[in-house]
Amino acid sequence: MSQQPLSIAPLQKSWLENLTEDWWAVLTGGFIILAILGIALALPDFKFSLPAYGWSNAGELTGQVLAPANLLLILLTGVIFFVLSAIAVKSMGDDMSRYTAGFSVLYLLAVTSLIIAGNKTLSYYGLEYVVFALVLGLILGNIRATPEWLKKAARSEFFIKTGLVILGSSILFTDIIKAGLPGIVQALLVVAAVWFFALWLSRKLKVDDEFGVILASAVSICGVAAAIVASGAIQGDKKKLSYITTLVLLVAIPMLVLQPWLIREFHIPEIIGGAWLGGTLDTTASVAAAAQLVGPAAVKAGVIIKFSQNVLIGIAAFFIAIWWSYRGKAEGNGNEQTKSPGLGIVWERFPKFVLGFIAASLLFSFAVPGETIGQVKDILKSLQTIWFALAFVSIGLEARFGDLVKIEGGRPAIAFIGAQVFNILWTLLWAWILFGGYLFPIPDIK
Repeated sequence: MSQQPLSIAPLQKSWLENLTEDWWAVLTGGFIILAILGIALALPDFKFSLPAYGWSNAGELTGQVLAPANLLLILLTGVIFFVLSAIAVKSMGDDMSRYTAGFSVLYLLAVTSLIIAGNKTLSYYGLEYVVFALVLGLILGNIRATPEWLKKAARSEFFIKTGLVILGSSILFTDIIKAGLPGIVQALLVVAAVWFFALWLSRKLKVDDEFGVILASAVSICGVAAAIVASGAIQGDKKKLSYITTLVLLVAIPMLVLQPWLIREFHIPEIIGGAWLGGTLDTTASVAAAAQLVGPAAVKAGVIIKFSQNVLIGIAAFFIAIWWSYRGKAEGNGNEQTKSPGLGIVWERFPKFVLGFIAASLLFSFAVPGETIGQVKDILKSLQTIWFALAFVSIGLEARFGDLVKIEGGRPAIAFIGAQVFNILWTLLWAWILFGGYLFPIPDIK
């Protein structure tokens, strides 16, 4: 009787090892939110310790920011971030020895960007940590060949997705309601019109639709975050995503300086100027920083408008996923011709980390008491900022200046800048109509 050869079944991966980057962002961001909430609910009088980054002179820099106690707090924060991110990175199959060394450099650069941006003069002119994190990453990534171990640690999408989940805790529906109908109408009109114009312009310049969708979402909704959401919804090329995120940050720098100057120079009313800034600048922090140069009413109007647009991230992801699935079916691209574009494909394309963003927003809008929100909002914002700083350093490392010209002959850059100019003009028009008392009473948000 012949013996059958022994067969060894391959070891099956655990459910943790099968999780995608999106789900790890949800788990990591969700764990941070729930841990902070748990402490706050158990200890209502507990005060969270935050690293200090603000300074105005050399004495404050050395005596406060670089003081041993503050440096220890920064170090402990870095250890926590490393442990949380390492669990995800290890489960996704990456080399931990390379990640450990690379993360140390990334965190050092991220903290350096926060300290530079902590200078009160730079902060006054709206130059926030995002700019310095990108510049530091670009310098390291473009002056010399980036070490392979550092590239492995540059997980820009994971970092920013985790930060976006935490950002959801600050998007409160009660704040959006304060803007009333004008704020909601502006958000919808700006996002819809700018998105379709940007895609139309991209096609006119013969930029492929994958580039066009990521570009249009970045310009119309909220910059880097929207670009990542759109790229996830269409399963886009990460090189194209890196290209667009670099453009977003480079173009934002002159906008931060010029728009507040134009508001003051042409005596645009504060509330209209704030609504304009909220509809065009890409992050809540940049809106607040730029609007502070205009006035308190501009800050409130700008932040509320930006919140209204941020809420559209989830809605945009859903519709982009549906549209791209049907587009692929109609054109017979790749595997789409063998699949019916039903809910299964939409779910497959839908960026799962957006669910974490929405869940956090709903939780803090309707379930968390107001006094608890007040207790935890600063620590959550601080942790979210560190995730974003890590992401923008990583984006700089992954970007190449030469690509802005080489890729498709620089046409995506031209399309992006053209769409941004349209965005600036279109948003100003509707901010003036909606917040100037022409269609609705001027909202009382002073």
